[in-house]
Amino acid sequence: MGNNLSEILTCHKKRRESLIPILQKIQDKLGYITRGTVSEVAEYLKISESEVFGVASFYTGIHLTPRGKYSVKVCEGTACHVRAGERILDEVERKLGIKHDEITGDGKFSLERVACFGSCALAPVMVVNKDVYGHMTVSRVAEILRKYR
Repeated sequence: MGNNLSEILTCHKKRRESLIPILQKIQDKLGYITRGTVSEVAEYLKISESEVFGVASFYTGIHLTPRGKYSVKVCEGTACHVRAGERILDEVERKLGIKHDEITGDGKFSLERVACFGSCALAPVMVVNKDVYGHMTVSRVAEILRKYR
């Protein structure tokens, strides 16, 4: 990431409070946080790599592995679970040929389970990038994924 990382870092003060905004900007540019960027951010902020890694791995919006062009997320919160969210996840896995936290061989799709989107009235919920699909059914999975192929 080189110069881009330097530009991101120098736009922020060398304070612990800058960690999350820095990680968010790096992810916006690169798509995920690499091991190398963890080291560089830690050095810049004068904090440990384990602290940077801990924060990066805690937040669901920050990723430590590459994401597909289309990031598919299936909610597993209580409302979605009760309304067959697990069956939606199973169908997405079947249609894409991957398990959660994996990426398709062509890099087009990645799949994640999410604890809760906060859209309980729409349960069960599936999100592709920023497109929210509520009241999901197993039969709608193929139709929705087809739009992104």
